[in-house]
Amino acid sequence: MPRSEQFTTSVETPVDTAVDDVLARMRVLDAELPPHDGIAVFNRVYLAVTSEVDRRIDSGRFGDARATATLDVRFAERYLAAVDAALGDGRPPACWRPLVQMRRHPGVRPLQFALAGINAHIGHDLALAVVDACRSLGCEPGDLEDDYERVGDVLVALEERIREELMPGPDLLQIADPLTHLLGAWSLERARDATWTAARALWALRGLPDVAREFTDRLDTAVGFAGRMLLTPL
Repeated sequence: MPRSEQFTTSVETPVDTAVDDVLARMRVLDAELPPHDGIAVFNRVYLAVTSEVDRRIDSGRFGDARATATLDVRFAERYLAAVDAALGDGRPPACWRPLVQMRRHPGVRPLQFALAGINAHIGHDLALAVVDACRSLGCEPGDLEDDYERVGDVLVALEERIREELMPGPDLLQIADPLTHLLGAWSLERARDATWTAARALWALRGLPDVAREFTDRLDTAVGFAGRMLLTPL
């Protein structure tokens, strides 16, 4: 059985178990991949995000714990499927291909790997995960909006920490560092807002599968283009 199938949950799977499953899969990747591998860099970031969301679910920080956990799991499954394709004989979505292709490039810095992964996962996977979760829960995207925003707040806080931890060199030198200017062109806040619009559009297009497929393909390509820019060797 392919690894991605092992971690794909059904509607009947208890959400607590499903979240534990995806966390376990990320920990396996963390142990298996070399630390400086681009996928490993993003995986550590995403493991921290998912662990934090799980803690907040357990502490009652979300309005609907089951809905949030379902969105969290559907979101993670998209990433894990892309990694399985990248590490196996498959072909990951276009948004993930720049990270896969550049994951061992010596001229790409860890912060670039981290943000390229965030770009792929937020810009493409999250919109599809919202639709997946709505289908699983039998709800509309609007029913998930509050918890979507709360998860986004976790991402923004962690992104700020990631930039601080992975940005190289003393603060006084960062203004002159080309990495500062390259990464200043991308914003998680803007990406998150665009993703919510894309999720609503995909939900509205669910009765037009050909149009929805074309929309998804174009989204995938555009996010992949941004990822390639973020991974410009420096």
